[in-house]
Amino acid sequence: LGGVLGALVSPALGGFLDRNGARAVLCFAVLLTGIPLLLLSFTQSLLYFFVFYCTARMAFSGPYDLGIHGSIVNWFVRRRAFATSVATLVTMSGLVSMPLIAHFVMQASDWRAAWVAIGATVLVAGFVPTWALHLRRPEDIGLRPDGERVTVSAGGGAGSAAEPDFSRGEALRTPAFWLLSLFTLLVFPVQAGISLHQAPLLIERGLDPTAAAAAVSTFALLSAVAGFAYGFWPRRVPLRFALALVGLTLTASCVLMANVQSAALAYGAAALFGLGIGGLLTMLPIAWADYFGRSSYGAIRGVALMVQVAGQALGPVLSGALRDATGNYAASLATFAVLALAGSAAALFAAPPGRQARG
Repeated sequence: LGGVLGALVSPALGGFLDRNGARAVLCFAVLLTGIPLLLLSFTQSLLYFFVFYCTARMAFSGPYDLGIHGSIVNWFVRRRAFATSVATLVTMSGLVSMPLIAHFVMQASDWRAAWVAIGATVLVAGFVPTWALHLRRPEDIGLRPDGERVTVSAGGGAGSAAEPDFSRGEALRTPAFWLLSLFTLLVFPVQAGISLHQAPLLIERGLDPTAAAAAVSTFALLSAVAGFAYGFWPRRVPLRFALALVGLTLTASCVLMANVQSAALAYGAAALFGLGIGGLLTMLPIAWADYFGRSSYGAIRGVALMVQVAGQALGPVLSGALRDATGNYAASLATFAVLALAGSAAALFAAPPGRQARG
């Protein structure tokens, strides 16, 4: 439900991002995450939990993605891949650290205190530096993207002439938009469906819980490493090849996961899955920016996020439904392998739409 709400708010927030910059969007996202997490410490009923958990999940699903990548897109062009890879690395580090914070606080106190600790961490680490330090775009302070200095012309558009410049309407009329959206629709159910079910899936394959937890940690670690490594993808090699590689890697991980019979194979499957997810989280935002430019990135990405978040919402439900219907995860893994392979094919056809400037 939180994911669906995130999909619904993303298009409106995308246009706001283009007009006002990422600072307000990120501050909004931090407040809409941190405050509900604090309030979850007072949970007394299932309805109360749903209201505040889904609110926080909504903020995480759409606004964070738009704000983080919208900021990177505006500040970096030549070094966009590297900057995005750093953001992916830090994001994955946060996803690793938050459960540890919750664990240690629960050991010392209880789960209510853990919600307070997580909410306070989000607010302190997220809101204060963003509000105090974030600037909309480099042209506002006489710079070009990537930190290059320039004497700003009367038009204020220095440094962006070589970039594509599509409005949302123009982007929607290109095959590239729909092929990237198809890739998104096909691979994000795999990302979310396996991520949520990974531990029980491996336990079903005969692993003890400790080995399954270690495999999940391997996935998280390799996601961070791969996300950073993809930042060095050569700019002369088309991005659609990187996305196709992501799809093939996810396909291989599904096949290997379906044949896990030992801890070593589980670690290998988790590592492959992490390599694919790290590449996905780094390269897809870059593709949207490189294909359609900076000026309407929020509006275009906001529409695309509806597809992405819908896919993320569908994946875990589909995996669970197939597991319940068949008695094991074999059918869900086979389905995800087909989806990832089809996504790889869609990516290969997603050539850039060509440079376009609005006159």
